[in-house]
Amino acid sequence: MWAPDDTIAAIATALGEASVGIVRVSGRSAAAVARQVFRRPAGGPFACGAKRGVHYGFVVDPESGERIDEGLLLWMPGPRSYTAEDVAELQVHGGIRVVELTLDAVLRAGARLAEPGEFTKRAFLNGRIDLSQAEGVIDLIRAKTDLAVRSALNQVDGHFSGVVREMRQALLKLQAHIEVTIDYPEHDVEQVAVRQIVETGEALVQQLDRLLASAKFGQILREGVTAAIVGRPNVGKSSLLNRLLRRDRAIVTDIPGTTRDVIEEYANVQGVPFRLVDTAGIRETDDVVERIGVERSRQVLAEGGLILLVLNGSEPLSSSDLQLLAETEGRSRIVVVNKADLAAAVSDGELARLTGESRVVRVSALSGEGLAELEAAMVRSVAGGEIAAADAQFLTNARQTEQLRAAKADLEEAVAAAQAGATLDLVAVSLQSAYAALGSVIGEDVGEDLLDAIFSEFCLGK
Repeated sequence: MWAPDDTIAAIATALGEASVGIVRVSGRSAAAVARQVFRRPAGGPFACGAKRGVHYGFVVDPESGERIDEGLLLWMPGPRSYTAEDVAELQVHGGIRVVELTLDAVLRAGARLAEPGEFTKRAFLNGRIDLSQAEGVIDLIRAKTDLAVRSALNQVDGHFSGVVREMRQALLKLQAHIEVTIDYPEHDVEQVAVRQIVETGEALVQQLDRLLASAKFGQILREGVTAAIVGRPNVGKSSLLNRLLRRDRAIVTDIPGTTRDVIEEYANVQGVPFRLVDTAGIRETDDVVERIGVERSRQVLAEGGLILLVLNGSEPLSSSDLQLLAETEGRSRIVVVNKADLAAAVSDGELARLTGESRVVRVSALSGEGLAELEAAMVRSVAGGEIAAADAQFLTNARQTEQLRAAKADLEEAVAAAQAGATLDLVAVSLQSAYAALGSVIGEDVGEDLLDAIFSEFCLGK
């Protein structure tokens, strides 16, 4: 439970050897804590003023005065700080023990250890950001690609919140118009009110549809999508993995069966995070270890996601190739015809006959030929088309998606009721419900349990 008088502290950087480690302090006693643990080079205590600033000095033990480390103190008095409270950040050398000793000194000076996400939670509770902006912070931290970063930044900056607030304002005006119509029936403006409800309601439903349409791809940006690289041995699966990763991750040899286990790596493919799974070549084998690898490959194949079925385009298709084509028919797949740098032994006509509606891309994992076309096909397969990266705004949060769907259902109910001639007070109930659902997206009237659940996903110090 948040207590306004508490002063909290936590390590704000990852523990490990680094150039800098940061201990963050926030709350009404931040200045008092800083005065106890930070000394000027001449030995005097730090003087906390009304202006922000960076100060050089030494972190000291609050009881003995013994120096812990040389460092900087960043002083940011509220409300112009991350939490809108007084904030002090101690920047010391990034050794594990130095940072731990600094935090220990701060806690003994009167601060308490912050809970996960408590700094951002205070920013929300103090009104500096709304709940959707706070949820954008965790998306920004977890973003795996530049497109995911831009989408999260749009949310942190309040772009999404602004859209929600505009919709709520439109609903508020409708409700005010209904109240006037109910209170002054002698003016006979009910038909005007009904027309406004229908027009505004339908426009808002369309706007919600556009937001909700981005939810599926937003979830992909948040969590990534699995792409299984499958095929018989020695068709170039590991070479393709290395090409997509832009580094040598898997061992590549001319010996069939080199990959005997599943290899997983994330790749940034045109802004979309793909979890690439390089599988063992699928074939019948008496080798015990390779057989286990083949079984795991078949498990990956059965799990779903996008399938990159790799064929060797320089050789006639084998029975194993044909079997894999049959097994993956009707699945979300791209047929990758590798070794395009060699003479083709498989014609386009034969491929078209065997692959049906599946995308077919010829590549050379050796030279990189066709790689850009393959990456574009991968993104289109999960995004349903081209992505407008410049204006990245994708709905990535399941809680927000649920509330927007509820608001849409309420609006559709209000429009249908108005068109059917229902009384305006009945229509107003649905509009009020839609208004409340949109409000919960940005944190209006949400319970402590929900806030605890949301901010528990954050790391300490954020």
